[in-house]
Amino acid sequence: MQVILIKDVENLGYANDIVEVRPGYANNYLIPQGFAKSATASARKVLAENLKQQAHKEAKLVADAEALAARLAETVLKITAKAEEGRIFGSVTAAHLAEALGAQGIEVDRKSISVDPVKTIGAYEATVKIYKGIGATIKFEVVAEE
Repeated sequence: MQVILIKDVENLGYANDIVEVRPGYANNYLIPQGFAKSATASARKVLAENLKQQAHKEAKLVADAEALAARLAETVLKITAKAEEGRIFGSVTAAHLAEALGAQGIEVDRKSISVDPVKTIGAYEATVKIYKGIGATIKFEVVAEE
């Protein structure tokens, strides 16, 4: 069964994509939750018209996302944490990285940052999903509080 996605669905597609899914998944989950609608002929025509109107907006969003990705690639964060003998109390998570980026004037949602919990002092990397297919790698260093 083909459906038009209304919202981004992880591991399936982005908004306004036409995807093929099993009928049960569409009828029991995607459509009732408001994630998709059935891909009828009239819905496809409406989608085509909307995509034409959004094409130039998309180009601006991609340019902004690429600029942000370049800025993030240059950024090196320094995270301070209470530590004893090289191990920190707690862990450094995506929320800490989002807060540190915000302090530098770069607003990134913590949910778009993927990093394994860091429990020792050292240098690490995290990935950030910025836009469709555009991502960046952030380098950060965890140091002990003095």
